Amino acid sequence: MTFKFKWEWLPQLVRGLGLSLEVTAICVLIGIALGLLLAFGRLYGRRWLSWPCRIYIEFFRATPLLVQLLMVYYGFPSWGISLSPFVSGILAFGLNTAAYQAEYFRGAIQAVRPGQTLAARSLGMTLPQTVRYVILPQAVRLVIPPWSNELILMLKYSSILYMVTLPDIMGEAKKLAAKHFNSFDVYVVVALFYLALVLVVTLGLRAVEKRLHIPGLGAPGEHR
Repeated sequence: MTFKFKWEWLPQLVRGLGLSLEVTAICVLIGIALGLLLAFGRLYGRRWLSWPCRIYIEFFRATPLLVQLLMVYYGFPSWGISLSPFVSGILAFGLNTAAYQAEYFRGAIQAVRPGQTLAARSLGMTLPQTVRYVILPQAVRLVIPPWSNELILMLKYSSILYMVTLPDIMGEAKKLAAKHFNSFDVYVVVALFYLALVLVVTLGLRAVEKRLHIPGLGAPGEHR
């Protein structure tokens, strides 16, 4: 068996890859914003707030992402809510990654030494000020390694978007495989695309981690 690559595949695959990256980037940003709120709700909220946050996190972490995606795309119309494949992918992926990022942020916040919080409060800072100026800047640095893993996972999980007819890279690959009767070679090219992307993201985030590292806060990578 010989590998037969055709250059005519590239435009279609690159177009699909661009859509996959767009969905990944948007859902990760949604996850950061919502994840921070969930982490703060669990750590600093009263019981009426912390318990719903915990239930949300446990639900989305304990159920498969594919099931969540199909619930949004095929389930919501039964409630009179019809969403496009693009919006469905962003919503499902964003809600899912928010649950994981909430736990990453919560762990990073708790890793900041309690003495720093006490020192900030003794200087007259309010709790919101302490979180903003003392805890959060350190937590952001500590959360980069696990957050890097989440970004890579979301990038790879985006390959299931074709299940809701979104023309991402896997959707385009499926069309090419059916057209040319050459599934193996097409999917090898797709795998190489993902491999290159993961390597680039990994190297880039390692550089960011080293750039933001504070001596004494913890060596980069030691808390992975």
